[in-house]
Amino acid sequence: MRKEALELLEMQNLAHLKDEIAGSLPYGIQRRLEIARALATEPKLLLLDEPAAGMNPQETQELTDFIGQIRDEYDMTIFMIEHHMDLVMQISDRVYVLDFGKLITEGTPEVVQNDPRVIEAYLGVSEDA
Repeated sequence: MRKEALELLEMQNLAHLKDEIAGSLPYGIQRRLEIARALATEPKLLLLDEPAAGMNPQETQELTDFIGQIRDEYDMTIFMIEHHMDLVMQISDRVYVLDFGKLITEGTPEVVQNDPRVIEAYLGVSEDA
């Protein structure tokens, strides 16, 4: 078990932190460690609930790259609830948008970004429009 854990840490570029207390690590690295821990269970589906919450832009980009790497290396489906649209649009093949619990659109990131219902729900429309 220990060998597999160390291999997983190495694959995620976290092995140099193996002797550190998780709570003392920077927030972004803690999130990566949490995801690596989930991968140790060899899931077929990875569920992420707002993984970028509370992160600064640099940490969010590093997390985006990390999740994309996991998706590609593990050929894994990732189901993510997230409000950071840059992260969502960069790593998603399909996006589903809810507004007050109702599905308003679904599709590729490009289709969703240009959907008038998404623009209205999340960006608002001017009174003059």
